[in-house]
Amino acid sequence: MLKRFFNYIKSLFGVALDKVEDPELLLSQAQREMHEMHAKNRERAVQAITQKNNLQQMVDDLQKRTDNLQAKAELALKRGDRDLALQLLKEKQSYEVSLSTTKEHLAQAIETSEAVKTHIKREEERIRQKTAEALAMKAQWKSNQIQIAINKQLDSIGNIEDSTQAFGRAQEKIRNATSEAQARSELAKGKVSEKLAQLDAAEHDVHAESELAALEAKLGMSSAPAPQVTTTRATADSDIERQLAELEARVGGGAGGSSS
Repeated sequence: MLKRFFNYIKSLFGVALDKVEDPELLLSQAQREMHEMHAKNRERAVQAITQKNNLQQMVDDLQKRTDNLQAKAELALKRGDRDLALQLLKEKQSYEVSLSTTKEHLAQAIETSEAVKTHIKREEERIRQKTAEALAMKAQWKSNQIQIAINKQLDSIGNIEDSTQAFGRAQEKIRNATSEAQARSELAKGKVSEKLAQLDAAEHDVHAESELAALEAKLGMSSAPAPQVTTTRATADSDIERQLAELEARVGGGAGGSSS
């Protein structure tokens, strides 16, 4: 597993590596495999220590049995029962054989469990070291990617002039459109002023014609009605002037008939 990890590291620094492979993914995979293997090794260590604890329990039980048989054999002799004491000592000997064998197995289990503990501890230290190295290499990889991206951006700075020219063309079009809009506005404003002037002149003409007709009617020079006007006020004034002219004409005519 560690050999494979070192192969990944060598590949990162230029040894034959498929261009499609991502160094960051390779490092993550190596870390994942290390942790998986470490978890399996820890499980093996747990099993070894469990077996050692079981052997220790067996040794303790056998030792208690042999001690108990020894005590019973002594008590049988004190009571004068030599046959019982002999039988208990024979039973004790069989337990002592098992106890001796179990103690040998226990010693081996203790040695193995201690070695496993040491291996697990060293493996944890190695994993921490390799994890730190992987983090440093990932940071270096990202830094290189950022630097490459910055260099690409710097290489494309020369194309900004084309965009600047486009801004200039857009500004010229906007300036022309603004000038055209102002010209049309000035032209429209002139048309409105002209129409207002014509309207004022027409109103003056209507008033002048009205006053002339009224004066002619007053002097008896004309009996024609006042001309029609386009506005409501001009029409009303003309109608009043016409009625006044007719009244003056009748009054003047009646006065002439009396004197003749």
